[in-house]
Amino acid sequence: MTDTTAPTPVDTLIRNTMVVTMNAERQIITDAAIAITGDKISHVGKTSDILPLVTPKEVIDGSRFVMTPGFVNGHIHITGEPITRGFVPDDTGWHENVWQWLVPLYQAQEPEDEATSATLAALEMMRTGTTSFLEGGTVRHVGPVAEALHASGIRGRIGKWTEDRAFDPSESQTAKTDAAIRAMEEAVATLTDSDGRIDVWPLLVGHVTATDAMWQAAVALAKAKGGRVAAHMSPVEADPEWYLANIGRRPIIHLAEIGALGPEVCLTHAVHLDDAEVAALAQSGANVAHCPMSGLKGAYGLTPAGKFPEMQAAGVNLILGTDGNNNSNSSDLMRASYLVAALFKDARRDTAAFPAHEALTMLTLNGANALNMADSIGSIEVGKKADLVLHDTNRPEWQPLFNVVNQLIWSADGRGVHSVWIDGKRVIDNHRSTTVDEEKLYAEATSAGKAVIARTGLPDKQVWPVV
Repeated sequence: MTDTTAPTPVDTLIRNTMVVTMNAERQIITDAAIAITGDKISHVGKTSDILPLVTPKEVIDGSRFVMTPGFVNGHIHITGEPITRGFVPDDTGWHENVWQWLVPLYQAQEPEDEATSATLAALEMMRTGTTSFLEGGTVRHVGPVAEALHASGIRGRIGKWTEDRAFDPSESQTAKTDAAIRAMEEAVATLTDSDGRIDVWPLLVGHVTATDAMWQAAVALAKAKGGRVAAHMSPVEADPEWYLANIGRRPIIHLAEIGALGPEVCLTHAVHLDDAEVAALAQSGANVAHCPMSGLKGAYGLTPAGKFPEMQAAGVNLILGTDGNNNSNSSDLMRASYLVAALFKDARRDTAAFPAHEALTMLTLNGANALNMADSIGSIEVGKKADLVLHDTNRPEWQPLFNVVNQLIWSADGRGVHSVWIDGKRVIDNHRSTTVDEEKLYAEATSAGKAVIARTGLPDKQVWPVV
């Protein structure tokens, strides 16, 4: 009997490519075809099997490319730093770096500055293969930032910079906490008609800046929204030392005790933990965003102190982040994946630590889990969002190609990203944005950055004279 089923109309067919699916079997399909219909993947398989099934509006020859799912950046500061990239000296200690340099730069930004900054961050992420991100909580002007991100085409979760601890004895702790919770709730309610690509979550500064009431309110709000709470914690010894001195237990244990540690929590850095804190993270299902680039640059003590292999062995969901543009200075998540695959091999003298396939899992499936989007992103499967990346193998770092996973982590970086789709829309084509006027943006970013720096009055600390 002859099959008379009519081919299915699809929007885009990418054929004759190699696909790293990240599906349950972790299949790598050679000579593959992927069909996009609307915002979703409608067909995946061998090109010879898919061709008779579809009638595409657009056909793309993928024969020189490797396709991966879009990457998920688990921690990035999209405002505050992109338009002041590299201005902060690279020899400042953690406390000086954060409080004397970064915080003034964040606070000096007007709504239009933050919108420009967010667009620049989105562009860099998309051009290097990141399709989704979780923001670090430095957005002050949520509305304009959300609008700018939506126009860029990226998928992201942002939040208003929130903290409430009254360090000044003259302040009312109750009043400050109430005001902070109201501001957080108002920010989360900002987007009422979004298509889902951009959303606002309750994001905390973290460290020692949030009271128990603030943590509990943020977690409750995240649970109600189906979102996450992200916060910085324990990049250096200062956080656990403060908690031990003022509360009598380490920060992760304290969060567990007050009911503020669970799958809806994503803690960034988490370098200085003890074994009990690792166990608490694993038991709770909390997520940890590892930022190896900023950890190294900031001398956090990643390799002597970090318990990331122990966290992974315990089942903690580890994701990767790039942090800020005055910390790691790059939003290319593939550079972070190289480091995570390398650091603890050397630190533990164990070549089995973080093999390439686990680093790629952190970039994709683990990130999807952390964003509570495992059912829609993180792998190339029928029914999932068409968040796709084509890596150009017609480059020296890609040739010859024998083991594609090794190549992705150990040889390639974001410069080889040729095309990117988010929600089925091609946002990067031949290394260029289809949604952002890049030259105009670069000029605006430079102008805005100069104005922000001038408003802070911070000195230019370049070592060598610029003449």
